[in-house]
Amino acid sequence: MEDSTQMITENNNLAETDVIADLLSSLPKEKSWQSGYVYRYQGFWCPEKQIPALIAFQKHFRAQKTDTILVTMPKSGTTWLKALAFSIMNRAKYTPSCSPLNSVNPHDLVPFFEFGLYANNQIPDLSTFQSPRMFATHVPYPSISDSIKNSGCRIVYLCRNPFDNFISSWHFLSKTRPEGLGPLLLEEAFDSFCNGHGGFGPFFDHVLGYWRESLERPEEVLFLTYEEMKEDINYQMKRLAEFLGCPFSLEEEADGIVEGISKLCSFSNLKDKEINKTGKSLLYFENKTLFRRGEVGDWTNYLTPEMVDRLNKIMEQKLAGSGLKFKTGL
Repeated sequence: MEDSTQMITENNNLAETDVIADLLSSLPKEKSWQSGYVYRYQGFWCPEKQIPALIAFQKHFRAQKTDTILVTMPKSGTTWLKALAFSIMNRAKYTPSCSPLNSVNPHDLVPFFEFGLYANNQIPDLSTFQSPRMFATHVPYPSISDSIKNSGCRIVYLCRNPFDNFISSWHFLSKTRPEGLGPLLLEEAFDSFCNGHGGFGPFFDHVLGYWRESLERPEEVLFLTYEEMKEDINYQMKRLAEFLGCPFSLEEEADGIVEGISKLCSFSNLKDKEINKTGKSLLYFENKTLFRRGEVGDWTNYLTPEMVDRLNKIMEQKLAGSGLKFKTGL
């Protein structure tokens, strides 16, 4: 009986593999910055390995009203947001000194749909997850699970200005790129970014999708920016806590709880943790590659005036009439 069940499972996996292969062969594709290709699927450029996970996520995930979904473009402060949101939601259980963040990577505390839960043909049993649950994704708004859209659950979106987002992505994918492919040229990656071909892009489509939802449904979608968080983290943490339904009390503020969580989740503190210097929490990415500088305005050290002018013009065109503006320095 066990052998026949295993055979059925293997046959189903082979059938799904054939379906995915047929799907990929029908989609437009561009070279990935890392290896392989990104495919134009459901209106965005999805890395090849994440397409099966996306399909499974859309089909099987059932959101609960008490869920919180953290959303970012890659390299927009995802690790920081996970640490902050987890700590704020669980501050009654853990003081900063005994927080799981001292020994566990944030990505293991708040799992990704497409890089974790539904990766590698997995269909997870989420019934063991205690409510309120917290998950994360890089998927654009039009492609997130209909269950999420219709559940009334909370969505927290964190974006970063496109200049720093590009430079951070370029550094990250340069470090994780197979050696045999040679270096990822800045000019080549920049051209791809401007054409919207980065993973989970186009960048501006991704950002504007969640921006518009936050304007239409502010009680369900909170829009944060990396730059404003760097500028005044305590204020933004209070906004986040209020949105999550667990605002800081005056007593907590007086006792320094906000500052304590801010320090625990700071870039320098997380980077110095031993757990974040070794091992892997995201499939094929080493933890140490997740932390570089975490600064605003680092792009000025890399982009030429011509590049800046080109991206400024694209940004002006894409954001026209939206009401969204980016800070590109502090």
